[in-house]
Amino acid sequence: MEDFKKSFKMPLFGHSFNPKKTPPRKSASLSSLHTLDRSTREIELGLEYGPPVMNIGGQSWKFEDGHWKTESSGNASSREMQRLKKRNVQLEEENNLLKLKIEILLDTLTETTIEYHLMEKDMEDIKTQQVNKKGEM
Repeated sequence: MEDFKKSFKMPLFGHSFNPKKTPPRKSASLSSLHTLDRSTREIELGLEYGPPVMNIGGQSWKFEDGHWKTESSGNASSREMQRLKKRNVQLEEENNLLKLKIEILLDTLTETTIEYHLMEKDMEDIKTQQVNKKGEM
């Protein structure tokens, strides 16, 4: 019977787990391109980096000299840009006017509050004077 048990013994459970060791990693990059400066890479690889370009709402925009500019030269787009610039100026003027009105309202509220507190103090002073006069009589 013991011979029978030995013949059915599974090698998976009989041996301890012993994984293979992983080989050492190779260098991340064997290329020396990362050591070259941008102009040398452009010459070597023929890469021409242009300004960023994007398409929004059927209109092409290019980033040049720190500003986004339209590439399409249609009259409607320039008219639309002029209209938007004019609207922007109007909104900025309205915003400045509203800020000024808020400042004036806050100043008026401050003055009114100060006057109210002064009047309240004067009333208390008058009451204390009247109480003192009644006490003297």
